[in-house]
Amino acid sequence: MLSRTADHLFWMARYIERAENTARMLDVNVQTALLPQSARAAEQGWRATLGISELQEAFDQKYEKLTPGDVLHFMARDMSHSSSIASCLRSARENARAVRGTLTTEVWETHNTTWLEMHNQMNETDFEHDPSQFFEWVKHRSHLSRGVTFGTMLQDEALFFIRLGTFLERADNTARILDVKFHGASAQSGEKPGHDNQLDFYYWAAILRSVSAFEIYRKVYRDAITPARVADLLMLKPDMPRSLLASLTEVVNNLSMVTGDPHNDTLRFAGKLHAELKFASINDVLQEGLHDYLTEFLEHIYELGNRISREFLVPLAA
Repeated sequence: MLSRTADHLFWMARYIERAENTARMLDVNVQTALLPQSARAAEQGWRATLGISELQEAFDQKYEKLTPGDVLHFMARDMSHSSSIASCLRSARENARAVRGTLTTEVWETHNTTWLEMHNQMNETDFEHDPSQFFEWVKHRSHLSRGVTFGTMLQDEALFFIRLGTFLERADNTARILDVKFHGASAQSGEKPGHDNQLDFYYWAAILRSVSAFEIYRKVYRDAITPARVADLLMLKPDMPRSLLASLTEVVNNLSMVTGDPHNDTLRFAGKLHAELKFASINDVLQEGLHDYLTEFLEHIYELGNRISREFLVPLAA
């Protein structure tokens, strides 16, 4: 497969997944903003969301002060930067358009329809009144894209690069969402996450719902929601679809199909990161410090993405 074609497929998948995960992250803040909290804690929550997406500086350059409405507009609708939901959906569609001949008609039409419908979905009054409705629509379109892709594409290199992009992006974003939530819990309680606080249940329930894991948590643990168990579920459970371990499993599997060489350096790097998660203990992770662990994990995911780009895709311009 031509590296340029692989590049478009890989980034098409990453952008649609990124749009979904940005919607999930913003929806967490919208939900937690409804709970009793100080103005300082609320602002810290919104700033953490900007910071984990590396948008704090760009936001501050555009706005004199932070308001929830401005953050929502900036991260969802503002097309002046590449990380907003609108920009991600546009980029996913443009990458799909560049490789229409490689995609099935159903996959192309799904991406194209998503882009065309987005403007109606972001109607000023509707978005301002109920942003969660828009975020649900984004998640639905992302689900539809993945389902149509897996259900209609030939299982060849094209599909492997699409799934590689999807799960690499998912690992990155699950780590970011989890990191944001632990910061938010600290801001609310003034203590480390996990100390007695009546609001804890609502905050941890919010993050579980943000990654479609609330019902799964109840099925697995059948007990009170605790920060350690939330972290364990979203990081180390191989059968939790959006966990870090499940995402890295898919990355390694699809990367091995692309390389065809078990001794490939990029595959070995991904395999090492996967093994560290597979054999990790949540107690050891929390003892080390969750924020430090996730920061290092995100650095490794960034490096893995760079390695994949250098070896298989169109190299970034120097």
